[in-house]
Amino acid sequence: MNRLVVIFGVIWYLGTALATAQVASDCSNAVPICNNTPVNGGTNGFGADDFKGAAKSGCLEKTLSGAIESNAAWYRFRTGASGQLGFNIGFDSSEDWDFALYKARDCNSLGDPVRCNFFDNREANSFIGVGEDPKGDVNNVQYEEWLEVLPGEDYYLLVNNFSNINSGFSIQFTGQIFVTNPYDALDCSIVSNLLGPPIAACDNETIVLDATTADVVSYTWYKDVGNGYALISGEVSATLTVLDAAFYRVEVITQSQNNIISDVQVGFSVAPTTSPVSDENTCLDAEYFNLSQKDQIALGGQSEEEVIISYHATAANADAGLNALPLEYKLIIGEQQIYIRATSVQNPRCYDASQDFTLTVHEPLAPEFPMEVFLCEGELSAVIGETSPDVNYDYQWSTGEITSSITVVQGGEYSLTISDKLGVSICDNTFVITVFASKTPHIKEVIVDDLQESNTITIIPDREGDFEYRLDDGTYQSENTFYDVLPGAHKITLNDLNGCGTATESIVVVGFPKFFTPNGDGANDVWNVVGISSLEEAMLFVYDRYGKLLKQLSQNSMGWDGTYNGVALPSGDYWFKLSYLDQNGQRTIAKYVNNHFSLKR
Repeated sequence: MNRLVVIFGVIWYLGTALATAQVASDCSNAVPICNNTPVNGGTNGFGADDFKGAAKSGCLEKTLSGAIESNAAWYRFRTGASGQLGFNIGFDSSEDWDFALYKARDCNSLGDPVRCNFFDNREANSFIGVGEDPKGDVNNVQYEEWLEVLPGEDYYLLVNNFSNINSGFSIQFTGQIFVTNPYDALDCSIVSNLLGPPIAACDNETIVLDATTADVVSYTWYKDVGNGYALISGEVSATLTVLDAAFYRVEVITQSQNNIISDVQVGFSVAPTTSPVSDENTCLDAEYFNLSQKDQIALGGQSEEEVIISYHATAANADAGLNALPLEYKLIIGEQQIYIRATSVQNPRCYDASQDFTLTVHEPLAPEFPMEVFLCEGELSAVIGETSPDVNYDYQWSTGEITSSITVVQGGEYSLTISDKLGVSICDNTFVITVFASKTPHIKEVIVDDLQESNTITIIPDREGDFEYRLDDGTYQSENTFYDVLPGAHKITLNDLNGCGTATESIVVVGFPKFFTPNGDGANDVWNVVGISSLEEAMLFVYDRYGKLLKQLSQNSMGWDGTYNGVALPSGDYWFKLSYLDQNGQRTIAKYVNNHFSLKR
């Protein structure tokens, strides 16, 4: 659900005497609040304990006072409509304030609070409350969920300071309820007074007090700016136009002698103005634009402690104070119009939403040329960069060249910066192209694991690289091992995926025992190679350690019995070579065959 936020009238100062008039340290004397009541105050001293010595009330715990209340201020209000309701309590960010909100008819049956905050202020927030932080800080943990209220509900609000020294606070009511019911969201009938409840106004508003009463003989008006009430000379009508912040009193004399004296407090806050801000161009790869970068320009010298700057997607939202954009604004391609609202902290009914700016988000160039180029062995040069240049862009290489592509003769990193000639796009379009001087691949070794139920072949390249492998005329694969290889002659191929050539070799898959025991017991009495029948005109040559030829075997031979010219040879290690006719009819010595075995007696 979209949370609609309307900041509604709240803080102003007439001096210490008037500010403290808005504070009640006891629940029984809670200050009534309605739609246009200015709410501000400073608290001093620990105050009375309305919780009868209890250690906790909801989230609130005992403070330095030894009780739950510490520098307490109590307020009460009654809802006049249904909808979403919240409030902001503003204070000096160096101080630590808490609150508890009770839904109750009187102070003797408060129950547990429906909203409560007891966090310390180590993050130096300026607001706590219910709903949303007015500065758009979505990470402020000192905010509770919105209230959903109905007409006629009574609430008591305790504002508590954890220490005995503070600079005062303000309360601002917020929520959708003030959109649907701007004049009676809070019921003013709880304030019984001929002149009505206290009034918080903007300095560009005209305030008229109306004491009209039947059966009147005369009206007399008085004004108090902190030194007591003084007669306002010449003001004798039922209404009084107010220009200054003060307490006002009217004395109404009636023919029935049922005379009336009524007092009301009126305060004015300076209506803020928004200074023009410049348009912004940024690049999509930044992901976010911090809107608060515009705060100081929009303030134009006004104090950020007195004026809140917020940003909105439409002029209507800015004017109504709805749906403030997050300060970390997610970028999207194209132009977005951002509307600015400057709101008085003292009285958020005082605002200016006359300014906006255009945020243009540019998309980085997508390179249509490779970022990696291979200069293969035997090639003298390679062309890198954009081979189809765009006339709207300038090109600058780290080598100093200004063409869209260049020719390189050696490996390394080359950077290319592509700039918009008209300066419209501000994206940093710098690309680093890596040129690899790559050699033609070679097969370093082939590991043949044979004489198994499943023969395997593993191809080992002579260097690291991007390769694919093939057995005979099969398909290429990324893995360098082949399984279930049949005995016989095979062709293996190593291919460089970067286009720097291939390497092919012929191998033989055969098997032979690693030892034999020619002792006449009928087991392992002869040695031979298994699988040579699959080769054409295969020949085996057996040697001793000195390279002396001991036996020559054809593919049809029964094997070697371990003798030379009829004499039994001693136990030891012996070697062999295997040759065969390849597909071209050439006699070839089989490579990568582990040609070492043992004779044991």
